[in-house]
Amino acid sequence: MSDIKKGVDRRTTLKGLGLVAAGGVLPAGLTTRAEAQAGGRVVVGTWGGDYARLLTKNVEEPFLKPKGFEVVQDQASDAPRRAKMVAEKRLPRGTVDIHGLSAAQMFEMNVAEVAEPIDYSKLKNADKIIPIAKYPFGVGHIISGKVVVYNPKLVTPAPTSYKDAFDPKYGNKLGYIDIQYQFVMLAAGLAAAGDMTALEKGKELLLAAKKGGARVYPTNEAFAQALKTEEVTIGLMWKARAVQWQNAGITVDSVAPSEGAMAYISGFMIPKNAPNKAAAYAYMDAMLEKGAQENFAVDMGFVPTVTNASVAPDLMKRIGFTEAESKQIRDLDYAFLAKNDSAMKEWWDKVFKA
Repeated sequence: MSDIKKGVDRRTTLKGLGLVAAGGVLPAGLTTRAEAQAGGRVVVGTWGGDYARLLTKNVEEPFLKPKGFEVVQDQASDAPRRAKMVAEKRLPRGTVDIHGLSAAQMFEMNVAEVAEPIDYSKLKNADKIIPIAKYPFGVGHIISGKVVVYNPKLVTPAPTSYKDAFDPKYGNKLGYIDIQYQFVMLAAGLAAAGDMTALEKGKELLLAAKKGGARVYPTNEAFAQALKTEEVTIGLMWKARAVQWQNAGITVDSVAPSEGAMAYISGFMIPKNAPNKAAAYAYMDAMLEKGAQENFAVDMGFVPTVTNASVAPDLMKRIGFTEAESKQIRDLDYAFLAKNDSAMKEWWDKVFKA
């Protein structure tokens, strides 16, 4: 994908969601591999909570620590981590080796000229990465889609669209997640005008939901707890997380919205001034290992981004999308997000959350 490409082609999206055979040949020039230097300290910028815990369990402990790496997690939400990268731009050495971000946020950091171009010859697993997860400025780790989540015991009839997730009739049983403000606002644009970039129309839906009593939770885990206690009964989340919550005993179902589910890819990028780039590449390779990817599918419900990972058919049915739903998957306009993110965050904080 080029730096300015808005999304990915339909077939590539279906490959990423595990619904089309992903055995195609990747671009030439990726066959030269150089193992990253073993050992050393690697500082990983990541969200906290379940994701950080599973990075430790499925990536760091089995694949990095046995090779002598000392892994230090710098846990924070993505906004302050992105701000820190930009603030450290002029320093010869930054403070973090590799950052976990969404694809949109990786694009934004590339536009800000703080992202190291990825040298795929340094990744022994490069030839296994599905096309949708390969960027000039980062590598996708996991993939899912934005769906409507709800308590099937308390929400009847079942929702069918993003628009249902902004309906004031749900009052204070409707909830959103603060760290997902970008996707919530894009979904509101789709619900209001059939266009993710229709922010002003989307704001109208959000303000109506707020007036009705909609709640905002700081993290994914806080929203899950609210679902568990039935403080909220409907909202927006990745399908992968809904599966994870089901596994934890929370009463929750999900539906792919009629407007078309937005694709979500989370991955890692390396700052240009990372102090230990060799360790950063080693971390990237570890996250792409077959076992690490398979365990993330089981533990967190995300579809793998490598072609050699094996996911049981019954699990893939739960974490993936049907062929019809996949045809409606919507790619994001990363350039639009990079240009408008600051204004979106300001409105979210000063108007919607106020």
